[in-house]
Amino acid sequence: MNPSVAAMAERLTALPSIRAVALGGSRARGTERPDSDWDLGLYYRGAPDVSALSALAAEFADEPVEVAGPGGWGPWVDGGAWLRVDGVAVDWILRDLDRVERVWSQCREGRYEVGIQPGHPLGFWSPAYPGEVALGRVLADPKGELTALKAETAVYPEPLRTSLCEASWEAEFSVAAARKSAGSGDALHVSLCLSRAIGILTQSLHADHRTWCLNEKGALAAAARLPRTPPDFMARATAALTGAGPEAVDVADALVKDVRAVLDGGRA
Repeated sequence: MNPSVAAMAERLTALPSIRAVALGGSRARGTERPDSDWDLGLYYRGAPDVSALSALAAEFADEPVEVAGPGGWGPWVDGGAWLRVDGVAVDWILRDLDRVERVWSQCREGRYEVGIQPGHPLGFWSPAYPGEVALGRVLADPKGELTALKAETAVYPEPLRTSLCEASWEAEFSVAAARKSAGSGDALHVSLCLSRAIGILTQSLHADHRTWCLNEKGALAAAARLPRTPPDFMARATAALTGAGPEAVDVADALVKDVRAVLDGGRA
């Protein structure tokens, strides 16, 4: 553990409204590179004191930093700051703990949302909130609130699994829409439809394996490694995503059928 990051986490939870700090991303999962960022989730209740956060950032950061308050980075990622501490990138990401708990309650009932969010071209899938807690590493949690939630999210909800697997119908729909535009050379519409279809398949495959999918980055390769994923999933998905003509649509169509067959078998 980076000593500056550990000290920062303790200082953050002493600020008003910051209830806990968790390490996320590749460093939490043990898959980091030497140059990987330190991603810190700042879990708050109420309204975080942005001025206090800015003052603390100024103490640690190598250069001036702007802290974005709730909503400053969009409706789902919320806000935060990008710091460099002793030459190392440290990202603060604000998370409303009340909202995270509400989303977790919805997920246990099989309900989820997909919202528009900058930086998330396939949308922000709300199960990412509890997924971040499940896969993260709690660094500071004076009242044990995040630690308790992490214990709950260790078990993937079966109703959510069912809902996300059933969402694969939209992948078939998107491929059908792409087919209508492929003949006319409408590359934008075709590529968006195929990207949407592959993204949904990726979400469904993760859910089928009871594995949290947090965002698009690395999700395709991770899905390809799952035991029940169809053979050559990565290569076939890549072929569909790098084309915008009828051949790419045919590849995507066949892939959708194969994935849905796996999903149907897994839920039988």
